[in-house]
This record gives sequence, C-alpha cells and structure tokens, in this order.
Amino acid sequence: MQLRAPARTRGRAITGQPRRRARVIAMSLLGGAVAIWIVLTVIGLILTHVFDKGAVHHADLGVDIWFAHHRSPGWNSVMLFGTDLARTQTVIAVAAAAALVLRWRLKRWHESLIVIAAVAGEVLIFLAVTLTVPQRRPPVPRLQAAPATSSYPSGHTAAAIALYGCLGVLLLFYVTRPGMRWLAAVLFCIPVYVAISRLYEGEHYPSDVIAGALLGGLWLRCVLRALPPRPVPPRAEQPRGARLARR
Repeated sequence: MQLRAPARTRGRAITGQPRRRARVIAMSLLGGAVAIWIVLTVIGLILTHVFDKGAVHHADLGVDIWFAHHRSPGWNSVMLFGTDLARTQTVIAVAAAAALVLRWRLKRWHESLIVIAAVAGEVLIFLAVTLTVPQRRPPVPRLQAAPATSSYPSGHTAAAIALYGCLGVLLLFYVTRPGMRWLAAVLFCIPVYVAISRLYEGEHYPSDVIAGALLGGLWLRCVLRALPPRPVPPRAEQPRGARLARR
C-alpha cells in the first residue's frame, strides 16, 4: 500500500524549489561579485601604491604617449565611435533590446536575465572598485571630457566584454546556422576595439584596460556558470486534424 503526500505538502515542495534555486543563484552571483571586487582592488592598490613610479609606470604611460603622438582626424573619428559602442546609454539600449528580442524569440525570460545580470553586475562591481582604488587619468591630451569616475579599471572595456561577449556566447549557443557565426566573431571583437579606443583617447593606462577586461571576463564567466544557457525544448507537433478542428 502506497502512501501519498497530501496535495498541500506537495504544492509547497514544488513552490519552494524555484525559491531555493533563486537563492542559490543569487548567493553564487553575490559571492562571485565580492571575489572579483577583492581581486581587482588588491591589484589596483598594488598598481597605485607600489608601481606608481619606476619602469612599470613609465612603460604604462609610454603607451598613452605613443597613441597621443600618432593621432589624426580620421583615426579620431574611428576611435570615438569605438568608445560610443560601450557608452552607458548604448549599453543600456543594446541590453534592453537584446533582452526583449530574446524573450520574444525564446518565449521565456531566462536568457534575458543572463544579459541583464551580466550588464548590471558589471556596473556594480566597477563602481565598487572605483570607490576603493582612486586612480588619476594619464597626463596626456584627451579627445573628450573624462568621466568623473576613477581611471581604474576601464569601465568601457568591462562593459563591452560583459555585454557583447554575453551576446556572442548566446548567439553561438542558440543559432545553429554556420553563416551566423561571423556575427558572433564580430561581437567578440568589439571589446578589443573599445579597449584600443580608450588608450588612443588617453582615457586610461594600459593596466586600467587590462583590469577592465579582467573584470568583464570574470564576471561574465560567473554569470554563465550561475545562469547557464538552456536548450530550447522542441515544439510539439499537433496532428493536422486537431489544427483543422480548432479552426
């Protein structure tokens, strides 16, 4: 004789499973964010207090000086466009559009949450690091006014990896047509373009850009581990008679 659990108990168990999973995901993301903040803070404090002078600093600054001496009107426009690709307004607009398209195409919110978590988490970690590691901008002429935040790390580089890297990964996972892989390759190249543009404009030291890439890459990996892409279940085929009867 089999004993069945009361319906109310089974309902609570089913309802509690998504809540427990949500808590696990939240704690995983929070732990990852704190770990990344600690790593970048330690690296930043070493750069600004130990290697703020000497050969390492001169090599860091030398890259910005080289770019400043090789500017031209044509390259100025090209590099300013690279910065625009990772500007706050652009990142918000692209992330919002991507989240809505993913929800529409896949009929669920999971992939949209991946994009939102990647972008929102990167911003929070970036702001936390800038509060703990004050870093001045390189002493070279800049093409435009610098943001009020610290030079370390490069927020544009981190945002580009978090957003466009995330979209590239999702594209490779869900789009099976070989011809679309070139689009993923373009998305993966955008962060490199953004990073070079920030150096060209004199907004960051190379170490700032590397730290921004580390931030974006580590956080994107953390998000994809906590919220991995899931296969789309195949749509059930309805019998022809059922479709005609419904008409």
